[in-house]
Amino acid sequence: MVLVLALGDLHIPHRAPDLPPKFKSMLVPGKIQHIICTGNLCIKEVHDYLKTLCPDMHITQGEYDEETRYPETKTLTIGQFKLGLCHGHQVIPWGDLDSLAMLQRQLDVDILVTGHTHRFTAYKHEGGVVINPGSATGAFSSITYDVNPSFVLMDIDGLRVVVYVYELIDGEVKVDKIDFKKTAATTRSTQ
Repeated sequence: MVLVLALGDLHIPHRAPDLPPKFKSMLVPGKIQHIICTGNLCIKEVHDYLKTLCPDMHITQGEYDEETRYPETKTLTIGQFKLGLCHGHQVIPWGDLDSLAMLQRQLDVDILVTGHTHRFTAYKHEGGVVINPGSATGAFSSITYDVNPSFVLMDIDGLRVVVYVYELIDGEVKVDKIDFKKTAATTRSTQ
C-alpha cells in the first residue's frame, strides 16, 4: 500500500492565506509516501511546508508559481501505475475531458492528475483515470465561483487504486471514494 497525496492550486498568499486548519491537522508527516502537485503553490514557503509532510514530491509548473524549474508535465511510476501530472492551464478548453484524455494518451499514463479549474473531478475514462484534486485552499477561480477546498489521497495497492477525495463543505470535511482496478487490457507500456 502506497499513499499518494494529490493537490494543487493553493495560491498562497495571493488568493488564500493558508490551507484550512482541518486539512492541516489531517496532513501529518510520515503517513504519505509521495506528494504530487499540479502547481500554483506560488511561493517557496508552501513548497517547504509540503516537503515537511513528505520529501518525495513531484510538482508541475502552474502559471503563478515563482519557482520556474518545475516542469510543464511529469510522469512517474508508483507501484503498477504510471501517473501523469500537468497543471492544466495548457489544456484547452480548460477541464475538458476529451482534451485531458488526449493528454493522457500523449503521456501514456494510467492516471492523469491536472488542476487549474479549482474544482474536484474524477473520471474513469478510456481504461484509465483522470483526476483534478481541486484547490486545496479553496482559492477563488476566474472559471467558477463555487470552490470548496479539496485534495485527493490515492491508495495504490497492486493493480488497484482507491481515490479518496477530501472536500471541505460548510465547515465539515466530507470524504468520498472512487475505486479503480487495472486489468491486463488497461496496462500501458512502461518505457
